Amino acid sequence: MVARSAGRSPVWLVAVWGATRLLLLLFVLKVLVFPGPDVTSDVSVIYRDWYEVLRTGAFPSDDVTWQYPPAAAFAILSPALLPFLSYATAFFVLVCAVDAAVLALLWRAGRGSGRSLRGAWVWVVGVPLLGPTVYARYDLMVTAVAVAALLAAGRHPRVAGALAAVGALLKVWPALVLVGMGGRRPWVAAAVGGAGLAGLFAVTMPGAFAFLTFQRERGVEVESLGALVFHVARHFGWEGGVLLNYGSMEFLGPHVDTVSTVSMGLSAAAFGWLLLWRVRAARSPGPRSPRSRSPEPQPQPPQPQPQPQPPESSESRPPESRSPGSRSSRSPSSRSRFAAHTAADAAFVAVLLFTVTSRVISPQYLVWLVGLAAVCRCFRASRMRIPVALVLAASLVTVLEFPFLFADVVASTPLGIALLAVRNGLLVAAALVGARALWRDTVRRGSAGGRPGASGPGISRAPSADSPATAG
Repeated sequence: MVARSAGRSPVWLVAVWGATRLLLLLFVLKVLVFPGPDVTSDVSVIYRDWYEVLRTGAFPSDDVTWQYPPAAAFAILSPALLPFLSYATAFFVLVCAVDAAVLALLWRAGRGSGRSLRGAWVWVVGVPLLGPTVYARYDLMVTAVAVAALLAAGRHPRVAGALAAVGALLKVWPALVLVGMGGRRPWVAAAVGGAGLAGLFAVTMPGAFAFLTFQRERGVEVESLGALVFHVARHFGWEGGVLLNYGSMEFLGPHVDTVSTVSMGLSAAAFGWLLLWRVRAARSPGPRSPRSRSPEPQPQPPQPQPQPQPPESSESRPPESRSPGSRSSRSPSSRSRFAAHTAADAAFVAVLLFTVTSRVISPQYLVWLVGLAAVCRCFRASRMRIPVALVLAASLVTVLEFPFLFADVVASTPLGIALLAVRNGLLVAAALVGARALWRDTVRRGSAGGRPGASGPGISRAPSADSPATAG
């Protein structure tokens, strides 16, 4: 009882959050020294230089390290909100404030029937596992937008769509949070909001989309899944090497283009799988209940024959008695729909798939997964328990390979290769287990009919513990 009450108490959440975040701030402010290379130089040098250019009303389109969508300017310019602090200090303080806001959202979402505070705990524990890097990049701010979009999906689908659009213009990947949202409203809101904001940037600030060229020309980053091929090949006479390229340490040399092409092909395959899942899940009759079974049919007593009634016009009939084809007579279970937890589970799996198939897996990418994992665990019905645990384990290994032992990774030592193999292996396992769980949870084997006990097109299963994510 004591352990359970402690887990549900906001006091414990705030206490652990405060202690771990104070430690992160001490590291990035250099009061304490974290082993490995300095992770704060991106903020104090690169971000600061971009800030000076962005203040003039243009994007740093001549800088190949600028590889971000136009709304990233908001994050880079945000330290201007605290003019009494230095640029780097203001940035770290703002990231910490956003971190606290995410915790508040998750705590609020974790209350109520069918919900859990485990999501808030995933965030509290998962973020510091990544070390000071998580505060020295703007990815936590992007994650906050994605978390807010998923948590808004149930009651405010248009807000969720608009937030997804803003997130996509911050760093592209938040567009994936839409994949599990039912109905048209979030998609329409995302399309309209995204197009409007992108158009505004294109008209008012030169170089808004120069990042597309720089992203296309990137190679294979040393921490990616495909990079393991070259780490091993270096021990067998491969003639390439590692150089700073487009702002990151990348492999350059023979066959790098081939591995890069394979990575992009795997990303395309992941997109195809997500599209197939979306179509199949949308045709399924409704969310599955993990604890409910279809009741056995019971014999019914004979009913008296109804007396003939005079015909009524359709306008005089009550809504529940109108023809099945009318809009008002469609029950939620008679059409395809996604449960509330489905939006979070699908977003988590989608980002996992695109992360492991990417040519770049920077350490800060893990905060995306930690944030989406936290939203999944806010729902007791989520099927992502094992993938979430695997992502948390991968986060711990990530801080070992960067920054702690990054020199071993760059040099392709046996220790560096082992760390990458374990970290990337955990992420691949999380992606595969998560994809399988998502498919089994949402795609009904009996939706085409023909199997005894399977629900047919006109028969609904018992509803899930959580409410539908969106309707219509």
